[in-house]
Amino acid sequence: MTDSYTDFLKQDFQELFDSMGLPSHQEHFMRSRWLDQVLWMEKKAGTCQDRHQGLRLTTIILGVIVPILVGLDVGNRPDLQMAIRFVTVAFSGIVAVSAAVEEFFHYGERWTHYRRTVESLKRQGWQFSQLSGLYREYDSCQEAFPRFVDCVEDILQQEVEGYVTQIVQPPQEDEQSS
Repeated sequence: MTDSYTDFLKQDFQELFDSMGLPSHQEHFMRSRWLDQVLWMEKKAGTCQDRHQGLRLTTIILGVIVPILVGLDVGNRPDLQMAIRFVTVAFSGIVAVSAAVEEFFHYGERWTHYRRTVESLKRQGWQFSQLSGLYREYDSCQEAFPRFVDCVEDILQQEVEGYVTQIVQPPQEDEQSS
């Protein structure tokens, strides 16, 4: 996430907060808890997306090039054969490292995890600010605020539990397959 996008979100949401007529302690929650988490997860999602796609593209592109190099026939040119062998071994190593790093860090899973969570947080923020969805029954944002806090905290609790159970802990092997 670029700094200009972060700045845009901060400014856009600050204008929204100002228009909601919330007391200062509620506006503080909006900035310090909700917006802080939105910005943090936007950044993490972007970083994980970049790393996932970079590692996957490296694996795919070099993984396609390696068999081409193996199949090249350069005739009786030992210097060229040695160079191709060196490049093939190097590319093979890079493919293995790239695939292993992606598998170890689970950047693809992290990306979708953070993206899903931040979109849930943003949806709650927009519905709260417009008194729609779960907040339809309330006459003001101030009145709907406790429910908003509960929803935000539920989303964040689910995020932590999902991160620990789905991303940090390795999948359990099926004991019957042994």
